[in-house]
Amino acid sequence: MSVLKNLDINLSKSSKKTLRNFLLLYIFFTLVITGLGVYLYYSSQKEIYNQEQLVALNDYANELTLKLKDLKNDTTNELLYPWDKKFKTTLYDKDYKLLYSTKQNPTLDLSALQMTQNMIARYLKNSDEYYLGAQYIIVEMAGDENFESSLLRTIVLFASIFLIFMLSVGYFLLRLLLSPMKDTLYLLDRFIKDTTHELNTPVSTILTNIELLQTQEQNKFSQKVINRIEIGAKTLSNIYDDLTFLVLKHKLVSHDEKLILNEVLDERVEYFNSLAKIKNIEIIENFQEEIVLNIDRKKLIKVIDNLLSNAIKYNTINGTIEIAVNQKSLTIKDSGIGIAKENLENLFTRYARFTNSTGGFGIGLHIVKSIVDEYGFGISVDSVEEKYTAFTITF
Repeated sequence: MSVLKNLDINLSKSSKKTLRNFLLLYIFFTLVITGLGVYLYYSSQKEIYNQEQLVALNDYANELTLKLKDLKNDTTNELLYPWDKKFKTTLYDKDYKLLYSTKQNPTLDLSALQMTQNMIARYLKNSDEYYLGAQYIIVEMAGDENFESSLLRTIVLFASIFLIFMLSVGYFLLRLLLSPMKDTLYLLDRFIKDTTHELNTPVSTILTNIELLQTQEQNKFSQKVINRIEIGAKTLSNIYDDLTFLVLKHKLVSHDEKLILNEVLDERVEYFNSLAKIKNIEIIENFQEEIVLNIDRKKLIKVIDNLLSNAIKYNTINGTIEIAVNQKSLTIKDSGIGIAKENLENLFTRYARFTNSTGGFGIGLHIVKSIVDEYGFGISVDSVEEKYTAFTITF
């Protein structure tokens, strides 16, 4: 979809599929029309060529008939048998036997002669009036060796011009079709950028002041209120981070470094601890060994945060989250509502949501998949409805 890239449009999978189908259909019909035109043009030119040959054969045959009479009646012995590079002639008697020919290897018996498109036969009524008593004349015309190649060159030239013209028309039609969509996406993109920019300052301010309040002695009620504010602020912060990454990811430069996965997981578990406590979710860490990854820190955090956030969001009260790490993989498994099998295929599609019971924009897993793909990792999902969902990232 180079046209879409040139227009700097980021379309959803279904929109791209629709446009791709439109292009394929357009190209298919263009090729069909071109093929039909080529066939009709070739057929018409071939027919014209054959008709011209037939006229030329008839004219030469008439001319030869007259000359054969003159040869028969010639008493001066000055007349010669007609010879022409373009035409080959053969004379047969009334018993179909060969009398004379300008061909190198003529058919000796007329009854065995195979007629072709470039050949014409004439019957001479009174054979005694013609040279050598000829009863039958066969006139053959040598085919034009350049006709086919010249015709093919012409067809290729005009077919290429037509295809380029039609593809140019298709390109401009597609631009015209995408123009309103491009304007809409630009406005939406601008709105998201402005919104995320405006969100950053108040969210940062809230989180900073919460940290200051937590250092002061609070009563039980005040501490509970502060915890709720912290949870709301962290949720907003995660949404802001996701939107920022989604909008600016093509401009972000990765700064890969060697990170200890276990330590980053501990840090993010601590960050989400307040969110987990509100649903009384137990987070169980099972780290078999220390794993080092060469990856951008912000992107690794974005992957872990989205998987942990979903594990909390779609979990049950008093549920569990198991985090397992080994040399080859990271698995985050929750005891939540699970995912229906028919939804697994589109799980990583942007804006895809399969339940209205919780919030979200349907972009978290899309971001996870894009980062995982960027680093050549694999990701798989195992889920049973009302039992669990497990995401496994393989290194």
